[in-house]
Amino acid sequence: MMEDTPSKEEITRVLKVLEALKQASHDLQTHPGPNSAESNSPALKALLELETESDTILSKDPLLSTLSEHLASLKSLFDTLQRSCGHGLRSFLTRRVSTQSISRVAGSIESEIQAWIDRESIDRLMKGLKDPLQIEEGELVGLLSQFEDRVLQGFNRELQDLVLKSKIFCLLERISCDPSCSRKVREQCAFVVSALIRFNKDVFVGQVLMGRLIHGVVSMASWKSMKVLSSLIKSIKSPLVDEIESNGEIPKIISFLDYKDLHLRVVTMDCILEIGYFGRKEAIEAMLREALIKKLVELQRSNLGGDLIDIGMFDDEKERGKGETRFLENHPFASCVARFAVQLEVGEGLRQRERRAFKQEILKTVRNACVSNAEAATIVAEVLWGSSP
Repeated sequence: MMEDTPSKEEITRVLKVLEALKQASHDLQTHPGPNSAESNSPALKALLELETESDTILSKDPLLSTLSEHLASLKSLFDTLQRSCGHGLRSFLTRRVSTQSISRVAGSIESEIQAWIDRESIDRLMKGLKDPLQIEEGELVGLLSQFEDRVLQGFNRELQDLVLKSKIFCLLERISCDPSCSRKVREQCAFVVSALIRFNKDVFVGQVLMGRLIHGVVSMASWKSMKVLSSLIKSIKSPLVDEIESNGEIPKIISFLDYKDLHLRVVTMDCILEIGYFGRKEAIEAMLREALIKKLVELQRSNLGGDLIDIGMFDDEKERGKGETRFLENHPFASCVARFAVQLEVGEGLRQRERRAFKQEILKTVRNACVSNAEAATIVAEVLWGSSP
């Protein structure tokens, strides 16, 4: 006797069948002509394969029982379309109506299949997240990555309902903050959260701001976690920077500039620039207290630094932009002091008088941190040239 719950292998086989039928249904919406009903068409082959599977697994699923009804309607429409091969007005009208109906039913089939796939994917992912130590790391990372790709396809109300009912966000946050889980799994959980914010910011931002996710992301101390943090700051803006500052995470973020991992330092620099753009007075003060400007001067002085002011030799603005991009690819910390100062100048978090005060503080710190008058003059000129008066 067959078990009530389909095995993993059976679910995998069903998923392959449904994916093939979904693609065929999508094609039918675009080309619902008579040729689509030929016996050797991919749509009909997928249909026959699905009918075979429906006797075992699919017939037990209430959602797929609705799909079976649509498939029966589609077969009936195919039969009608094949019989209307004459040249008279009646045959023409029959073909026209059948073609439109095929397109509509194919759309319903595609939606039903996607809903089933989403439900199964979330169910499998939930089982893995509830007990992450009992599943292979690679398999769980793969499930998370697949779910991230699905979410990034854009807003879908049915998918959002599934996500909210499953309470998957809480599990993603818990694992992101759990040091006993592997870093790869924690990082991928954080990427999924970032994708959900882009999926529907209004629904999921509150859970990020009220939860422990930010601490978990920063505690990973990896370039991937900092990439997630930068993405979250871009999406949530000043409220998230406020949360980062109030939770005391800024010193930890600034400390990543001292790590040996170059990729981490580069992504941290990007994150610092985002904080500079959206951060309010308290966040900027917290960064400056951690000797940020001195660290940036040292990075600009390194082999990976340099001065973008030299790019001004290009007469054409487009060529100058290309030259700057090429230079930054090989010198990620070039003119990093001025780049940070510009973020404060043009950003959203500061009042005008606060911008002026921070600019003066940056200039003063630069003069004290530089090892020569020439170095100080160059960096000061970049800060003044890069920012508006």
